[in-house]
Amino acid sequence: MAYYPRKRAKSIVPRIRTWPEIEDGPRIQGFAGYKAGMTHLLTVDWRKTTTTKGQEIWTPVTVIEVPPMKVAGVRFYTRDMYGLHSSGEVWAEELDEDLKKRFPVPKKSHGRVPKEYDEVRIIAHTQPRLVSGIPLKTPDIMEIRVGGGTIEERKDYAMNLLGKEIKFSDFKSEGKFVDVVAVTKGKGFQGHVKRFGVKLLNHKNRKHRRMIGTLGPWHPDWVRYTVPQAGQTGYHQRTEYNKRIIKYVDFVEENGEKKLAMDITPKGGFLHYGEVKNPYVLLHGSVPGPAKRLVKMRDPVRQVLEDVDAIEITYVSRESKQGV
Repeated sequence: MAYYPRKRAKSIVPRIRTWPEIEDGPRIQGFAGYKAGMTHLLTVDWRKTTTTKGQEIWTPVTVIEVPPMKVAGVRFYTRDMYGLHSSGEVWAEELDEDLKKRFPVPKKSHGRVPKEYDEVRIIAHTQPRLVSGIPLKTPDIMEIRVGGGTIEERKDYAMNLLGKEIKFSDFKSEGKFVDVVAVTKGKGFQGHVKRFGVKLLNHKNRKHRRMIGTLGPWHPDWVRYTVPQAGQTGYHQRTEYNKRIIKYVDFVEENGEKKLAMDITPKGGFLHYGEVKNPYVLLHGSVPGPAKRLVKMRDPVRQVLEDVDAIEITYVSRESKQGV
């Protein structure tokens, strides 16, 4: 059965409902970016127990553009037997003009820090105007948990970020793991076989082959929800665990000009995206969703393998992805 119900996601902005506890910090426990596409690298195998240890291996990577995010507010929560409840929040004095497209922006800072609180989160938003690959101009707003250290240290850390920009490097570094949360590529209304992967019926079957063999027994005398049937496929929120960060690339200064330390844009640009002009991160393997999709990353909740200090890259493919 995998996931139920297989219905369209409520929002294209994925929700993170669980945050793990961390020891280092205080620091933010998540970040967001935009999926540009995929390419491949040649890296020196960093794994200790493989037969190719220390040799060059072919590594598929997903490119996620991660321009800086802005911290618009800080929210405090108290915990009781029913869960977390918002107990107060503080908003920055100067908010981005584009936030007016999301909610009425106050003219001055407001809010308060409560006397007692059990959790601290920042209210951050993306800056899509910096990204040439997507047509969106309206920021996406999200809460990001502040973890590590004492609760007072978390509060001081979050209040110090208020109204400022945060970078991906404030969240994670190369060689570490993240969980990726995104809404998958939508495929509309699809049949039994594509939606559930059930076996094709025998070619001697009457009338149909790409259908389920039976809708169930006589009793109970209704069709149960566990029976594979046609319906919405794709555009579901999904979480992929333990994606290793192969490389994080930021701006560097050369001759007084800012430029990316390593260009990743292939010849002709990424399909349906274009050029990557902001800091970006390379994640090992694939990531849910099509190009331009908003992708959230958080600290891993079920990490098994160890982090590594750095991964040596010997070749980066920038060949055209357009099949020409």
